[in-house]
Amino acid sequence: MKTFYQLLGNSLIVNIANGYVWFALIFWAYLETKSVIATSIMGGIYLVFTAASGIWFGSIVDHNKKKTAMQMSTFATLVFFILSLLFYQFTPKEAFKSVANWELWVITVLILGGAIVGNIRNIAIPTLVTILVDANKRDKANGLSGTIIGLSFAICSVISGLLLGFAGMFWVLLSAIVLTIVAIVHLAFIQVPEKAIVHTKDKPKKVDLKGTIKAVGAIPGLFAIILFSTFNNFLGGVFMALMDAYGLSLVTVQEWGLLWGFLSFGFIFGGIIIAKRGLGKNPITTLFKVNIVLWIVCIFFVIQPSIWLLAAGMLIYMTLMPFAEASEQTIIQKVVPPERQGRVFGFAQSVEQAASPLTAFMIGPIAQFIFIPYMTTGAGVDLIGDWFGVGQGRGIALVFIATGIIGLIVTLLCMRLSAYQLLSERYQKK
Repeated sequence: MKTFYQLLGNSLIVNIANGYVWFALIFWAYLETKSVIATSIMGGIYLVFTAASGIWFGSIVDHNKKKTAMQMSTFATLVFFILSLLFYQFTPKEAFKSVANWELWVITVLILGGAIVGNIRNIAIPTLVTILVDANKRDKANGLSGTIIGLSFAICSVISGLLLGFAGMFWVLLSAIVLTIVAIVHLAFIQVPEKAIVHTKDKPKKVDLKGTIKAVGAIPGLFAIILFSTFNNFLGGVFMALMDAYGLSLVTVQEWGLLWGFLSFGFIFGGIIIAKRGLGKNPITTLFKVNIVLWIVCIFFVIQPSIWLLAAGMLIYMTLMPFAEASEQTIIQKVVPPERQGRVFGFAQSVEQAASPLTAFMIGPIAQFIFIPYMTTGAGVDLIGDWFGVGQGRGIALVFIATGIIGLIVTLLCMRLSAYQLLSERYQKK
């Protein structure tokens, strides 16, 4: 467990660097361009790259020692961040003020590259849980991982808003480079007890997508869990695309960054609860119950244009999110053979994230040209404007409410499907 704690500490450093650079980019792009289309496209690009790279990254984790995979990931992040800083310094700042300018999208792709390769770590960590932690304690270890993610999220949320607001993108990028170098040096001194790489018998050096799909399909209900998370991510793309724009319509960028830092303690608190108490006897039941509460929260947290109502709803949302993530990880760790876990985690990431880019790309223009006009100059002003409020933020809020209603209905329907009952039985027999 000492080694596991050291690896979590190292990942905390990297997650902070990757997280606040990406957050700062989104904040900076919106403040420079004043366009929700820019933030939705950036969110969509992030999700496209995440979905496209998951299977490949999973193969990297399975075909190398886990520490080696993490070292490769961190070094690649460093290279991308250095290129981002150089490009930012030698580009006229006026070029970043329009969505139509290619310079804005070049720096987006460079920063994105640094953040995306960090996903190799996110795949490696749950496989290391299988190696380093006893089976009956893995749900708690997954909860601890969630706590670290929440802590990094809290720190990077505060840093991104404050550092961007008071110092600018140059110092955001430079500080991220320094943190990444620290992580590389620290990781070099961590000894991971992984003597050999466990390969499958056939085609051990290939991505082997066909074999991975076959392995997932051989476990009744596992595809169903992945598809359920995929649909949730399809709806989740709405929040990735529009949440920052909605928040910045209520408060300043510094206040928004500080607020996210506070809200992230919900993620930490949720992870601590799991680390202490676990997920119960059946993580599948836990997954559905959590989703019911999450979607109900999404319906009501923007019912009025109040930063306090938004904060309360998001705090509940952030507290429950680790339960959903840890439930899926615990299920996969128990029912999937260790030699394929990297590829299954990567496959799940690719499939689950594949739906979100479509939403993120679509929802920006839909909000900009349909919902926002509906609540600013359209029929919505007279129909519900007197109690719901009017303006750009209210148009975005209406999108959130519709998303929550759809998510709740789908969750209640999925609970009745036999596929989940079969997976539940298999999990409890293992």
